[in-house]
Amino acid sequence: MEIELSALMAPSNSESLLERAYIDAVERVDDTDETRAHILDAAYEQFCRMGIRRSTMEDVARRAGVSRITVYRRFTTKEALVEHVVRREFRRYFNRFLTDIEQAGTAADRVVLGFVSSLRAIRHNPLIGGLIAAEPDLLVPSMINDGGRTLATVRQFVAGQLRREQRAGNVSGDLDTDLVAELMVRVSASFLAIPSHIIDLDDDGQLAAVARQFLVPMLEPTGSPD
Repeated sequence: MEIELSALMAPSNSESLLERAYIDAVERVDDTDETRAHILDAAYEQFCRMGIRRSTMEDVARRAGVSRITVYRRFTTKEALVEHVVRREFRRYFNRFLTDIEQAGTAADRVVLGFVSSLRAIRHNPLIGGLIAAEPDLLVPSMINDGGRTLATVRQFVAGQLRREQRAGNVSGDLDTDLVAELMVRVSASFLAIPSHIIDLDDDGQLAAVARQFLVPMLEPTGSPD
């Protein structure tokens, strides 16, 4: 049976995988079961090397050096294993984002660093970036054809950061944080989903210049849209 990653990213009757990863990052959740964590590490390496579709539970067990039964005791299906591996990578992405923006001294610098960090973290992640490049029909549709839930989750995350800036007095209290976050996330998502022939996404300096020219001005409220 093929893994429907879109179902993992945005199941119809529960939180999406990305929403759960975001909660994990905020609450600093980590794996405490050493065997489970070892299996996740092995699955991550297996999926990076061979892709999700070509990998089996037996492959993961072999790479982890455990029995197939041990794998199934922790993850009853391949779908569950894939979910937890991808969820952990997105959790690491959120953690990396939070760490990167702590280095900035101003709200504008945090927007620039956040934009560059987001694209770098996802594109250079061997699993997530590899899926976007090698198996785009698995990941990209799940990001853009899920009724907006994936974008809404990231928007919620970014809006939360902008509200922190408001509380600290770093940006105007009149800023529509949800709208600004929505626009910022959509710009980032478009670069991930559709290759650019103008902007080199591997050039952090160019990405920073784009963010400073087009995203930073969003921090200045200009009134509500009609």
